[in-house]
Amino acid sequence: MKPLEGIRIIDLTHMLAGPYSGMILADLGAEVVKIEPLYTGEMTRSLLSQDPRYSFKNFGAYFLTLNRNKKSVAIDLKQDEGLKVFYDLVANSDVVLNNFSAGVVEKLKIDYKNLKKINSKIITCSITGFGETGPHSKRPAYDNIIQAYSGGMSITGSDSNSPIRSGIPIADLGGGLYSVIGILSSLLSREKTNKGQHVDISLLDSQISLLTYMITMHTLSGLDPIPIGNAHFAHIPFNSFTTKDGFIVIAVITNEFWNSLLDVLELEVLRNLDFQEPKGRLQNQSFIEEQLNKKLSTETTDFWLTALNKARVPCGPINSFSKAISDDQVKNRNMIVEVEHPDGGGVEMPGNPIKMSITNTESFSPPPHLGQHTIEILSTWSHYTKKEVNDLIKKKVIA
Repeated sequence: MKPLEGIRIIDLTHMLAGPYSGMILADLGAEVVKIEPLYTGEMTRSLLSQDPRYSFKNFGAYFLTLNRNKKSVAIDLKQDEGLKVFYDLVANSDVVLNNFSAGVVEKLKIDYKNLKKINSKIITCSITGFGETGPHSKRPAYDNIIQAYSGGMSITGSDSNSPIRSGIPIADLGGGLYSVIGILSSLLSREKTNKGQHVDISLLDSQISLLTYMITMHTLSGLDPIPIGNAHFAHIPFNSFTTKDGFIVIAVITNEFWNSLLDVLELEVLRNLDFQEPKGRLQNQSFIEEQLNKKLSTETTDFWLTALNKARVPCGPINSFSKAISDDQVKNRNMIVEVEHPDGGGVEMPGNPIKMSITNTESFSPPPHLGQHTIEILSTWSHYTKKEVNDLIKKKVIA
């Protein structure tokens, strides 16, 4: 059993933030149905689909990963009959999720104002770059725009003159995660009020929220933080270091960890009374890190990991993807799973990180072909007859 079994979600999303949200909800057991344009489908169907390195049987990595456990219905929403089909699905749904640009849902008449007339319990969620209110609500935005706009890019990297985007699309992923939180909160609220509501998720809002205490540090001090690479502004040593065959990260945040680190490394030069407290270590950061790099470079990463873990000093390797996904801990947690392709064969991808003690079933159905479930969903959700479905197909309203 999965926790969201019985919840029906219409997924109108494309690219990353929205599909990621829908993927999480589908992994948790919701019946998530992609509503896609006829013939072309959602735009990520073609992304990487012809690149032999990053595709499998004409499905690119994006689409394979973000659309597992989902179903596909193809509808022309620009036709009146297509809109009626969509409304019939909404009448029997719990959630409608989209990440269209501002104004699109109103133009298509699929916004909350219209949909709540059809289903008073419907929950709608829109993910946009800047949100649905404010002076920039109509501006288009992508992940890198939001990373830059939020200030997050200004603290990433090691040089203020070379701002760097995060290695993962954190703005898109953050927006997707917050939309899941908003949807689940609305479902819980509906249990109490018997009413649906609209959830307005902004990628910019999400990024500002993720900056957490760093924003508060700025408002208190008036100082703009600067990028400090892999280091920490208060804890020393808390950085990446060079070993004989690679790199290691060490995170010392207590005096106990500091003394254990010195015991393992046998670095008497650092047993200075000035270094016994965080303030002294911070004032002598360059010297301490120089000595650590010199010592750590004498042995391999595995050697130091074994010794430091035995002494319970927080540390870890800087893994490549190949090493990360083959790690015993990752495998034990079922965080790399094989998902079938609808035409056979399978692809490995990240699993579901939400591990529950009772509703803990994990299963992953293939990402769908375009319109693969149109007949099934119209029949089961809206009770369309076979003749009605065939007539709509002939009129090119659905596919």
